[in-house]
Amino acid sequence: MHSPITKYVPWALSALLLAAGVLRADDKKLDPETQARVDRFEKGPASIDVSAYPAPIKANYEVFREKCALCHKLSRPINSDYALPDEWSRYVKRMMFKPGSNISTGAGKKIYTFLVYDSAVRKKAMVDEKLAKLAADVRAAEEAKIKEILADPGKK
Repeated sequence: MHSPITKYVPWALSALLLAAGVLRADDKKLDPETQARVDRFEKGPASIDVSAYPAPIKANYEVFREKCALCHKLSRPINSDYALPDEWSRYVKRMMFKPGSNISTGAGKKIYTFLVYDSAVRKKAMVDEKLAKLAADVRAAEEAKIKEILADPGKK
């Protein structure tokens, strides 16, 4: 007969490895198509030169680096095909609710603001291409969100 404690050892070991960064929250098995997409994103650069970005965006980049690296490689979001505010909003919210992410609402807003700003600057061609495919009302809403962050990057 096993001790009642032995049934918790595998869970405790997994939690310890996750906390130590040996395992990541996103290391679950993905379907082959999604895994191929993730692999493609993760092959690119894992950092961004933000030296020319406004001070609030640089600070938000540090929050992004600190929080997002807890669960996956930074190259994943940096090189992803997400570029529009609504795409980043869904992505950040999904990450906030992952176990162990420790992304508060305030940190989530900073990460979102950084990602939208960075996309508007570094992925401008992708943003323009995606905007062109949207219905006029949706495009106007996305453009307004981008314009707000570009005009006052420290607001959010």
